[in-house]
Amino acid sequence: MNVIAPEVAVGDDSPARLERLADLSQQLLERARALGASQAEVSCSEDRGMEVNVRLGEVETVQSTRDRGIAVTVYFGQRKGSASTADLNEASLAATVEQACAIARHTEDDPAAGLADAALMARDFPDLDSWHPWALQADEAVDLALACEAAGREADPQISNSDGASVSSMQSVSVYANSHGFIGRERGTHHSVGCALIAGSGDGMQRDGWYTGGLAREDLEAADHVGRRAAERTVSRLQPRSLPTGSMPVLFAPEVARSLVGHLLSAVSGGALYRQASFLLDSVGQQLFPDWMQIEELPHLRRGLRSAAFDGDGVVTRASALVRDGVLQRYVLGSYSARKLGLQTTANAGGVHNLQLAANAGSLQDIARQMGQGLLVTELMGQGVNGVTGDYSRGAGGFKVENGEIQYPVDGITIAGNLREMFAAIEAVGSDVDPRSHIRTGSILVGRMTVAGND
Repeated sequence: MNVIAPEVAVGDDSPARLERLADLSQQLLERARALGASQAEVSCSEDRGMEVNVRLGEVETVQSTRDRGIAVTVYFGQRKGSASTADLNEASLAATVEQACAIARHTEDDPAAGLADAALMARDFPDLDSWHPWALQADEAVDLALACEAAGREADPQISNSDGASVSSMQSVSVYANSHGFIGRERGTHHSVGCALIAGSGDGMQRDGWYTGGLAREDLEAADHVGRRAAERTVSRLQPRSLPTGSMPVLFAPEVARSLVGHLLSAVSGGALYRQASFLLDSVGQQLFPDWMQIEELPHLRRGLRSAAFDGDGVVTRASALVRDGVLQRYVLGSYSARKLGLQTTANAGGVHNLQLAANAGSLQDIARQMGQGLLVTELMGQGVNGVTGDYSRGAGGFKVENGEIQYPVDGITIAGNLREMFAAIEAVGSDVDPRSHIRTGSILVGRMTVAGND
């Protein structure tokens, strides 16, 4: 893989920015205490970034952003109130705390309300290698975006138009503090280069693209490589066919395979469970997947996209199994949802951190050969997933596979099944992990699904 050469950031002021936010958090907590709150918590964040968009060789936008946000939550016993502001002047901050307190006084008691237990707060804050600022100047960003688009447009004569290319670089610093005396500081960066192209003409036009993203500049693919990859993907979609309705194996490419894990997470997350709105109620200890399936949460993974020493409640994070030998080991809970369910928090307030699926197969091409005949899905459309029943029906596009080889593109089809049955029918997880997501999975082969087409 071609990569952009690393660059050392100059003039890093993130430590000072973090300390300012930490001091501000303490002041807001003291203000809440003075107004009678029995408990309080404050989240402060500050984002900086640049994004450039070009199209057809011309600059469309160059945008520099600086955003701040303060959120205050107070508890009067088990009555809760929250308020937020982006204005850091003293009067606005004081009004925000007062508003949160006023809201709390007018709400009903909630037995599950309150901070997470003090004993669960994080004490150690390891270096997670998440801070890699890129001293990106506007002219450099424009040059990269133009080079990316040009490489894509020149890669194949069938490329007829462009939806543009973009380059972005973001920095975020944040502080979470609460009245247990906990204060946690986080900082992170994320950079990306992307391109979207159009191939063909008239009713036969097809659109696709590619992007690279990561915490560090040196982890990005080269801009010209991104453009050529976008062109390759776009041209490969030309002259698609539909398929006859039937049942067949379905191979999900890595960039869409992670959505299957996303449906699992939605079903085992606290909010869906305590609302009784999940097809996986009372499923801990049940065999949901084949016995070779392993899914681990790795919150302290260095340079992981969602690495964190603590969750949104300040609770210390630890590596743990979500699925072991195909059996669901636990739910995904913050302190509030855990109390609602009479369980212990799993340090997932704010969501999961880095999930990793263990591979039992090789590349996408290897799994296609294993599959023999079936459908390779590279695009999903629509929201046809019922989280209560697990019924699954989504529009899809991709490629027909015959004799283990890709034969032709397909679109205008729907794939359907039930997520419980789909999870149990997984036959392979590839080693071709897509690094652009915190859900680290390769291709996923589901042994049989219903495919509905127009032929």
